[in-house]
Amino acid sequence: MGVVTKRSSMTFFSDPQSHYSHRVRIVLAEKGVTVDVVNVDPSDPPSELSDLNPYNALPTLVDRDLVLYEPNIIMEYLDERFPHPPLLPVYPVARAQSRLMMWRVGRDWCGLADTILANKPSSKAAESARKELRESLISAAPLFNEAPYFLSEEFTIVDCCVGPLLWRLDKLGIELPENRVKPLMDYMERIFERRSFKASLSESEEEMRD
Repeated sequence: MGVVTKRSSMTFFSDPQSHYSHRVRIVLAEKGVTVDVVNVDPSDPPSELSDLNPYNALPTLVDRDLVLYEPNIIMEYLDERFPHPPLLPVYPVARAQSRLMMWRVGRDWCGLADTILANKPSSKAAESARKELRESLISAAPLFNEAPYFLSEEFTIVDCCVGPLLWRLDKLGIELPENRVKPLMDYMERIFERRSFKASLSESEEEMRD
């Protein structure tokens, strides 16, 4: 976990409610990077953002003359720019496996969460995505019994993707049967109590689980 603050002239344009922005904020907190976090309402972005990002999208990271605007690219850049503590494995095979897992989390879980959030809670699209995500998490629960973190003995960049999604289960309207997902619940408790996770939360996110 990042302890020593590393000075940096960075600005991070963040959606305070988005799990994609949240995952980057966790990485920043893990690394102990000093960064100017600009909370942006995605429905009313500042003109500065469109000047920096051709897609006018969040999150966007500005590091001196460099502008990045895809969350996973931002996360990997930060891991290389500030190598301690490392969030990606050293060896190529393990790094590739982590990247593949990030892709699968995005495809299998985050896409469903996005569908739920983009539609009315009672809509057929939201209800279908909610059911599929709930069943997928229940099926995956035993995986969280294999190691303290997601398929790893150490906290990694994959946990930075999974944690924000799990933090939003209440907001997504997903209730899991505790007797069937205890390993997942234990994992959530470990992640949510982590210092970097707490430091990464926006005010909006803190209210999600009040």
